[in-house]
Amino acid sequence: MKLKQRTDRRKHGRRVSSLSVTAQFEKLLRRAPLIQRYCLRLYVTGTTLRSARAVANIRALCEEFLQGRYNLEVVDVYQDPKEAIHAQIIAAPTLVKERPVPPRRLVGDLSDRARVMIMLDLKAVRVGKKSNTLAV
Repeated sequence: MKLKQRTDRRKHGRRVSSLSVTAQFEKLLRRAPLIQRYCLRLYVTGTTLRSARAVANIRALCEEFLQGRYNLEVVDVYQDPKEAIHAQIIAAPTLVKERPVPPRRLVGDLSDRARVMIMLDLKAVRVGKKSNTLAV
C-alpha cells in the first residue's frame, strides 16, 4: 500500500509535504511488530531460596534484553492460590509468557539463561569479534 502525501500551504507561502494522519498510522502499524511488549507472570512459593533466585534471574535477564519492553508480575501462590489454580500451575517457580504469542511456560529457578532466552524467543548475537557483549 502506497502512502498518500498531502501538500499544505503554510506561512510565507511555502509548500510543505507531510504524511496524512492515516498514512502515519499505517507506518506505525508496520513498525509495531518490531516493538513487542512482553507480558510475563512468575508464580513463586513464598520467600524460598528457589523463588528468590527465580525472581532475581528473570529481572536481570529482562533488564538486560527487554529494558522498557516488559511487564513482569510476580504471583505468590501461598498468598493467591486461586490465581495459581486458574492458571493451572502445578509447580513453582513457573514463568508464564503470555505475550507475544505463543504462550509458553518454564518451570525452575530460571538459572539456565539459554533456555529462558529460547522460551522468550530472544536471539542473542555477539557484538564485535572479541566482544563479550550480547545484543538482541
